[in-house]
Parts: sequence; structure tokens; C-alpha cells
Amino acid sequence: MRYRILGGTGIEVSTYCLGTMMFGAVGNPDHQDAVRIIHSALDRGVNFVDTADMYSAGESEEIVGKALRDPRRRDETVLATKVYFPVGGDGPARGGLSRRWITRAVEASLARLGTDRIDLYQVHRPDHRTDIEETLDVLGDLVSQGKIRAFGCSTFPAERIVEAHAVAERRGLRRFRTEQPPYSLLARGVETAVLPVAQRYGMGVLTWAPLASGYLSGAYRKGRGVDMTRGRAAITPHRFDPALPENAAKLDLVEELALLAEEIGCSLPELAIAFAAAHPAVTSVILGPRTMEQLDGLLKGASLVLDDAVLDRIDAIVPPGTDAYRADGVWQPPSLTEPALRRRPLGERAASDG
Repeated sequence: MRYRILGGTGIEVSTYCLGTMMFGAVGNPDHQDAVRIIHSALDRGVNFVDTADMYSAGESEEIVGKALRDPRRRDETVLATKVYFPVGGDGPARGGLSRRWITRAVEASLARLGTDRIDLYQVHRPDHRTDIEETLDVLGDLVSQGKIRAFGCSTFPAERIVEAHAVAERRGLRRFRTEQPPYSLLARGVETAVLPVAQRYGMGVLTWAPLASGYLSGAYRKGRGVDMTRGRAAITPHRFDPALPENAAKLDLVEELALLAEEIGCSLPELAIAFAAAHPAVTSVILGPRTMEQLDGLLKGASLVLDDAVLDRIDAIVPPGTDAYRADGVWQPPSLTEPALRRRPLGERAASDG
């Protein structure tokens, strides 16, 4: 396993990071089994674990806390978690990136994780309701208090990253050290601006969804049908219904990529994670297994190196900077989702007063 410095922090992390989104009620509810998976990854050279307070409503953090209960394991592990989504109820005061919510959320995460510090604390999505200066200010205070070592952002568009760095420089605040974008063979849009911007600011990049929500796992293939009553397909049917043109197009691309993987003697998942790790902006690729078998299969591909000829063939299948689907899924800019932000009041729409 190779190791890289995380965004100028001095923190050294493995090329592959263990993501725990699938540990807990939404994936693997067996805490003991999930702990065994975490320990297995750590014993095989992975030193980076990523979770979030909203994964299974805090249950994932609790599982990670159990896995790192041994002080030696905790000291040898780089621990990352996130804040933004409401946890423990809804309401206008819950969620977001305000000082009030971050201050409450970090204490809850520390308690669930059973630790006195978080190595990397990430804001899970942008918050248009809170000025970025307030968010950076409170995160900087948490660094000064020793509760977190560094902080970063997740699924931020390039312009939001630039804005945050400009505010940090202007106001003398600590800055985002990392970005966590979706990136895969089927979702290459971040190559256009997000990854170059991260490189320009010396940020670490932790990519998520290298298997494109399962499309690159080998579980979904053209002509085999999709069971829409269980798993991801039941939760987000619009992403998996093969009758929809976007999903049919994804399946066509999967067939081409699977053929390429077969030709070079690897599995489709191995090709997928090796691709994500090959980009020079990427520090660590988040793997999100649900079972030990899935972890074994993913780590098997950790030593795969793709040469330029293979990467050129991938570019011919999915051109650089293009997305076969909207990878971020959960979040869209309010400028698109809130009509009032893109429509003048009715009385002001006429070109003249008369």
C-alpha cells in the first residue's frame, strides 16, 4: 500500500481509504462483522477510515468507534468524519454549516466515535444559508481547541472551493485542506474544474463512489435485468431502472469497460479503483465494502497499475470531463432547485413599465 501526504497537513494516508457508509442499518447491521472488516483493512495497510454523522443516523460512527477502541489502533489510524445533514431529527436549527450546528455536531461525533479528536472533519455539502466565513471561523476554532486536526469539504463545485479559499485569505482564517468529490469511470465531470482547482490550492482529494453506485461492481449488466425491489435499486429506482435512457446508456458503457477489463486480465471493480487512483490530483480513493468478500475483492486491485495505452482506451469509451450520470445525487445547487432564485417576481418580468 502506498501512502501520500494529505493536502499539506503533514498527515500521511494510504492510497485507498476505508469508507463506512455501508456499515449500520442501511447496509451491514452486524456490528461485530463490520468491526472485523475495519480491522482487516487496517491490518492490510489501510490507515485511513472515512465515515459521516449521517450514515445510518450515527450508527456508522458508533461502529468505527468500537473498531478503534484500542488506543494503539486509534493512534495508527487517520480518522475522518463529516457534518451537514440533520441527525436526530428535523427542523430549521438542525443541519447545515452554521456555528451553532457544527459546534453541536462535532461533540456528538466525538462521543459516538469514542475519541478526543478527529483527524479530518469535512463539511458534507455546501450550505447556501450560511456565510462561508462563519463556517471557516468555527472550524478554525475547533482546530485551535484540538478537537479536529484539519478540515475539508465534500462535493463542492469548483466555484465554491475558490470562494472559500478567497474568504480564508482575505479574513486570515484557516482553509479547507481537502475535497471529497464523486469520481469514477462513469463520472469524470470533476476532471474539468474541481480536480484542477484542488491541485492549484494544494488540497488533498479523497474520491468517493469509484464503483458508480454499483454499476462498476459487475452486479448490473446489460440484458440481465435489475431487481427493483431490493438494495440501491429499491431506494433510488430512477438510477437503476434499465428502461430509462440514461441507465441504458450506462449499461452500454459498462459492457465496453468490462470487455477492456477482461482483455487486460482484471475484474471490472479492479479496473475502476485503479482508474481513480491514477489521476495525479487524487490522494486517496474511498472504498465502501459491505462485506469481507467485497473488501477482499477491492483490495486485490490495489496493486493494479494502468498504463497509458489502457487509459487512452478508457478515454475513448468515456471522454475526459464527462459524466454518464449525475454523480453527486443527493445535492444540487439551490440556484437550480429553488424556482424563486431563478425567476423575477411576476410584477418585474415585463420589459417596460407600460
